[in-house]
Amino acid sequence: MASSTSVVLAALFANGAIAVLKFGGFLLTGSPAMLSETYHSISDTGNQVFLLIGIKYGAQEATRSHPFGHGKAQFFYSLLVSVMLFGIAGWESARHGYDALREGGVHRAGGDVTLLGATFDPVYVNYAVLLGAIAFETYAFWKAYQGITAQMDEYGWETFREAFRKTSDVTTLTALTEDTIALAGAGIALLGVYLTRTTGNPVYDAGAALVIGLMLMGFAIALAWENKRLILGESLPEPAEDELRAIVEGADGVADLVDFRTVYFGPEDLLVTADVSFDSELDSDAIDARITEIERALRDHDDQVGKVYIEPAA
Repeated sequence: MASSTSVVLAALFANGAIAVLKFGGFLLTGSPAMLSETYHSISDTGNQVFLLIGIKYGAQEATRSHPFGHGKAQFFYSLLVSVMLFGIAGWESARHGYDALREGGVHRAGGDVTLLGATFDPVYVNYAVLLGAIAFETYAFWKAYQGITAQMDEYGWETFREAFRKTSDVTTLTALTEDTIALAGAGIALLGVYLTRTTGNPVYDAGAALVIGLMLMGFAIALAWENKRLILGESLPEPAEDELRAIVEGADGVADLVDFRTVYFGPEDLLVTADVSFDSELDSDAIDARITEIERALRDHDDQVGKVYIEPAA
C-alpha cells in the first residue's frame, strides 16, 4: 500500500506543476495541442486526488456494515478516474482539436513577447513546457513502472498485458496508464507544435490535439473495463487458483473438494471459500485442526489470501 501511495503522490506532484505550465503556454500561443494537454493534466491531477481518497478509504478496518472491509473502494474510485479521463480530458481534447481542424487555422494569442528585456517567440515557451512535462512524467512513470514490475516479479507475470489483466492493484495500474498516456501526449503535442512552427501549417497542431483526445478516450475505456471486472467480483486467475485448489485437495484428511471459490475484496485482498468432505473417521476436533492447517498453508502460499472459509461437507 505504501508503494501505491508513493506512486500516486509522485504523479500528483508532476501533474499539478505541469498543468499550470501548459496553461501558461496556451495563453501565450493559443495552441490547440497545448489546451488539450492542459485539459489532460488538470484531469490527471484530479484523478490522483481520487486515487488517494480510494487508498485512504479502502484502508479502513472492517465494520458490521462492511464485514469484508472497504478494499473495493479503490476499484470504485479508479472507475471514476477512467470516467474523468474520458469525459474531461479525452472528449474535450478531441472536440477542441476537431473544431480547430474544421476552422482551418490556429489562433495565435499575439506576437513575440518581452521578458526581462529579451524578446522571443512564445512558441519556445511551449517547447520548454512540453520538454519539462516529459521530464516530470518520466519520473512519475518510473515510480509506477517500479510498482508494476515488482508485482510481475512476485507473481511470475511475463508481460505488461498479463499484468494489466491480472493485477488487483488498480491504483498502481491507473497511475501507470495515466503516466504512459501523459508521456505519449506530451510527445505528440511537441511534434505537432514543432511541425506547425516549422511549416507554418496549423493542421499539425490541431491534429495533435485531436489525436491526444482520441488516445485518452481509448485508454479510458480500457481502464474502465479493467475496473469493472474487479468491482463485479473477479476470482483469482485460473492457474493461480488451481494452485490453491491443489493445496486443499492434497491436505491431510481431505477426502473430496466439493466446491472452491476465490474473489477479490480489495487490492491484493483475496477471499477463499471451500466446501470440503473430510475422512469419515475424523471427529470434530480433528476436522477443526485440519481446517486450521489448510488456512495456514493457503496464506503461506499466497500472501494475497486474507479471509478463508472452509465448510465441512456432509
